[in-house]
Amino acid sequence: MTISESIQTLFAVPMVCEACVKSVSESIYNLGGITNVDANLKDQQVLVEGTAAPSAIVSAIQATGRDAILRGSGASDSAAVCILESFETEAATQPVPEDGRRREVRGLARMVQGSSSALVIDLTIHGVEPGLYRATIREYGDLEAGVSSTGLVWGSKENPDAPRGFISTVTVDESGKGAVYVDKPLQVWELIGHAMVLTRQGEEKVLENDANTVVGVIARSAGMWDNDKMVCSCTGKTLWEERKDEVKKGML
Repeated sequence: MTISESIQTLFAVPMVCEACVKSVSESIYNLGGITNVDANLKDQQVLVEGTAAPSAIVSAIQATGRDAILRGSGASDSAAVCILESFETEAATQPVPEDGRRREVRGLARMVQGSSSALVIDLTIHGVEPGLYRATIREYGDLEAGVSSTGLVWGSKENPDAPRGFISTVTVDESGKGAVYVDKPLQVWELIGHAMVLTRQGEEKVLENDANTVVGVIARSAGMWDNDKMVCSCTGKTLWEERKDEVKKGML
């Protein structure tokens, strides 16, 4: 889907020379819809402006043999993120891993207020069966019972045929991956604390936890220049050490 709202996104990218800067910049420009790329070798950062999805920009950078970490999008208080996890019942019977997590990360949704009337949503999913899925915002952000405690689609009581919480359908291919990039007439502050769900199940009954239904709670994320942390104060790990941990958990 074509997005008309241009957004600014800042990435941390390991670069060692001007050839790195050129390679990264050219790969991003090849996406189309990019109006500006400012790669700063000294600060190891790349600022991108345009209508391409942040997830597509990460993939373009990774295609050059480098990794990328999204550091911020849009203005302060205008961005949000949702980590989508599987709450399948079978997971509770498996041994608890070292980090104490039983849930499997299956996707990520990034949201940026592109304008006063449009919220840009970049959603990616992996590790689920092929098929057509529905992405929705739910009434509640209660994950005590996984997806089953998130309630109905947000706004379905007022308008069951076109609830405000319906985001999009998402086609997952044979590799188990899918993505959608859309803008919706929403405000980011309205969604904070609500759950987002991606599922193949119908809405005629309470949703059940299964391997192909993922859910997470929407939380605020950093805007441009809001996040200058290079070392985590909790773990003492560097930015890139944390990135390795995230990849192991499924946050691609």
